Amino acid sequence: MTTIQVLLTIMIMAAVTLLTRAFPFLVFPENKKTPEFVLYLGKVLPFAIIGMLVIYCFKSVSLFQAPFALPELIAAVFVIAIHKWKHNLLLSIGGGTVLYMFLVQVVFG
Repeated sequence: MTTIQVLLTIMIMAAVTLLTRAFPFLVFPENKKTPEFVLYLGKVLPFAIIGMLVIYCFKSVSLFQAPFALPELIAAVFVIAIHKWKHNLLLSIGGGTVLYMFLVQVVFG
């Protein structure tokens, strides 16, 4: 890639990022009421996305092949327990990821 291509790519990515960030403010200015449907989506989508991520994480887990989904289940229980205890997303997700990788690479590897 030439320097001009790199610069054009960066400029396009910056413009698209700026437009996606500014889009809600352009569509829903301060003096205009946000539609109820958009408010509803703002309430339900985070839970739906987390649910989809959980399904995605467990989709290829095999209960009939060693290690019989133990690392995944241990890490999931850890994430739930830490989140219930501390109510800190970074700690629960980050800690669960570190624990899962440790289990997969060291304990069950």
